[in-house]
Amino acid sequence: MSSKSALKAKLEPGQVEASTRPRALLQWYDRHRRRLPWRAAPGETSDPYRVWLSEIMLQQTTVKAVGPYFEKFVARWPDVSALGRASQDEVLRMWAGLGYYSRARNLHACAVAVTREHGGMFPDTEDGLRALPGIGPYTAAAIAAIAFDRRTMPVDGNIERVVSRLFSVEQELPQAKPVIQQLAATLLADTRAGDGKSRAGDSAQALMDLGSSICTPKKPACALCPLKEDCTARAQGTQETFPRKAPKKSGTLRRGAAFVVTRGDELLVRSRPDRGLLGGMTEVPGSDWLAGQEDAAAKQQAPALKGLSRWQRKVGVVTHVFTHFPLELVVYTAKAEARTRAPAGMRWVPIATLADEALPNVMRKVIAHALD
Repeated sequence: MSSKSALKAKLEPGQVEASTRPRALLQWYDRHRRRLPWRAAPGETSDPYRVWLSEIMLQQTTVKAVGPYFEKFVARWPDVSALGRASQDEVLRMWAGLGYYSRARNLHACAVAVTREHGGMFPDTEDGLRALPGIGPYTAAAIAAIAFDRRTMPVDGNIERVVSRLFSVEQELPQAKPVIQQLAATLLADTRAGDGKSRAGDSAQALMDLGSSICTPKKPACALCPLKEDCTARAQGTQETFPRKAPKKSGTLRRGAAFVVTRGDELLVRSRPDRGLLGGMTEVPGSDWLAGQEDAAAKQQAPALKGLSRWQRKVGVVTHVFTHFPLELVVYTAKAEARTRAPAGMRWVPIATLADEALPNVMRKVIAHALD
């Protein structure tokens, strides 16, 4: 069945109910909306900077994890122009620990572009937003709807789940995305506030909140849902089977070695290349990460320093899972003499100030394992 046929089949039954869904959602949202640090209070105008910053941070990350980072960012850089004047290294250091570091590089590039090319003002259309670094279709729709009241429906994971259950979308993700997008758009409210603005942003946030608090992945609280009488999956008792998803393919395990060298109370580190995985982040020296790599081959890539003690292998391995592959690192430690110079491209940093370095989580694990 084509996407158009599937959409028609979903929409034709229950047209009366369909017309009441957006209103029911907004009534529920007005009573139960979440209080989030980036969300405008009822009656207030949304700040495009805060909406954009939160949407970038929330990609692949939970609201709970994002909250403290968001607060730190807006305290340090209260608007996009302030962020645009910061260095990428400063942004990476502030971002450290939040993961998916390409987001931080894109965040900085976008802030620079908005500052230099748009006078510190975000474009107010989806097309204009999509032309900025790091802003894809979903993020552009979210900012356009929430910050600028554009009549568009962004579809995140929460909304995918709500819509796929409400309409019993049998097609598997990601192929089902176009149909879910079209069905989600039918939930946009026509209601206009007293100032003449539509409530497109509230419609989107209502679905997000519904998916987060009621229509959860497991054990959804259907009895509390404002759409429960109109939900196909609930009627069939199949809520937890939606959305349909193709089996995930796990990446091939990669292996490597990490070399933790101390000089008194200092640690030897380097910066990764700006492009690629963990681009621009701080790390201890290490080997390549390769599938099937033997420990002996990895150890051959240890940094060469004069006056270094013998390498000591720590018991156990450090494990980490990236989006496309799992990783195992053997950790070696050694001590350098007091005046040992750092090799080219590396530097000594005080262990006491490591919290200020742009260390990704995998390196934090390595250092904790080595210094334990």
